[in-house]
Amino acid sequence: MRARSTIFTLFVEYVYPERRAPLKALIAMMAALGFSEAAVRAALSRSAKRGWVVPERRGRVAHYALSDRVYWQVRQVRRRLYEPLPPWDGTFLLVLPEGPRERGKRERFRREMALLGYGSLQSGVYLGLSADPKATRELLGFYGLPATLFRGEHLGPKGEVLQAFPLEEARALYRVLPLEFPEPQDPLEAFRALTRLAHEMRKALFLDPLLPEELLPEGFPGPSARRRFLEMREALRGKALPFLKDLGLLLATLSSSPR
Repeated sequence: MRARSTIFTLFVEYVYPERRAPLKALIAMMAALGFSEAAVRAALSRSAKRGWVVPERRGRVAHYALSDRVYWQVRQVRRRLYEPLPPWDGTFLLVLPEGPRERGKRERFRREMALLGYGSLQSGVYLGLSADPKATRELLGFYGLPATLFRGEHLGPKGEVLQAFPLEEARALYRVLPLEFPEPQDPLEAFRALTRLAHEMRKALFLDPLLPEELLPEGFPGPSARRRFLEMREALRGKALPFLKDLGLLLATLSSSPR
């Protein structure tokens, strides 16, 4: 777990729907995960220089707030991690954007499209099922990309659709997820277990498009892994609450539970 990526996980799991957290609380949570205060401050400083977070002071208390762009990303992660999947109506979304042309920006765009649930049929052609059209348009707007969007049915065998998604990579990730272990009773250990679990499950969003079960290959572990993750999350959150309450994060934790 890298410092900047772990801080993002903390905002996803413990701070949302608030967009800012006290620096003291971030340092304490990161210390519980094995990061030094110097490493945390350096990661936040680099993130601030990139415009990902904004340092603030509220009275004498230092805070860090997420930028609008990163807060949007947190919302998308939470939507796909924790909210029930909408019923599938049998149709697909097809997105044909004009660009980006620059290689680095093109790769970042591809990853964010994957985060929304899109796969790639071929270069510059994106296919989605659980993807949110509103979030798709917002992402296209962030990159300033004109695009053509279609919604329609696929008339061929399902294998043609599955080729658009890295399901074998997702299968390999699910095999090593820590989804089975004795439930810790200590609040600090529960916090560590939950954070690591959420951090790893977050990676699956870039590989697993959350397809309806009728489309998935036989034995694909995604749906069962998701159900187990949500069960474990609920149990671990309850055990971790005393630790979070001591950090002043109890209200945010309770209000961020999915409805």
